[in-house]
Amino acid sequence: MKTAVLFSAIFSLCISYDYSYAQVMSSKKILIVYLSRTNNTKVIAEIIKKNVGGKIVALELEKPYPENYKATVAQVVKENENGYLPVLKTQIDSIQSYDVVFVGFPTWDMKMPPPVKSFLHQYNLSGKTVIPFNTNAGYGVGSGFEMVKELCPDSKVSEGFEMKAGAEKDGQLLVLKGEKAAEAENKVRIWLRKIKLIKKTP
Repeated sequence: MKTAVLFSAIFSLCISYDYSYAQVMSSKKILIVYLSRTNNTKVIAEIIKKNVGGKIVALELEKPYPENYKATVAQVVKENENGYLPVLKTQIDSIQSYDVVFVGFPTWDMKMPPPVKSFLHQYNLSGKTVIPFNTNAGYGVGSGFEMVKELCPDSKVSEGFEMKAGAEKDGQLLVLKGEKAAEAENKVRIWLRKIKLIKKTP
């Protein structure tokens, strides 16, 4: 009997802690930054915003990548080899006011895309909670999430989210629509609950 009572007390305490933590996190000021070429990462960013709120910002370049896929691949490979950071057209005001920053990107060349590296180099996210999310062609995030940790050494980097989406080289562009979009939303919600970041209820 005592064991049952103790277990019940511990369980209630855990539930109370999870709820309290989620409420605290949901009161934070949230920024959702993403890069998306085929709009699959954009879909995930919008699902996150729907569930946790915050401001959503798409990363754009001063000089956009070519529309041709092979030309873009060649340029990205060269940029990665040279460590080149493309200049961002996107400017984010008062980034210091945000507590939580989601950073979304596709996997390019099994790495983080150069424009996302530009963002993480340009803006100081020290002391913030940084949460990566990713879409890919089925090969995973590559070194993308590890690069987030490397470029945000003074941030709390939470567990990231990744999902298979389009494969531009095979002509698969926006695939997260209809049933796939519903599946993505379900997976994102499970992830958001896991990392205890939920939208504050009225």
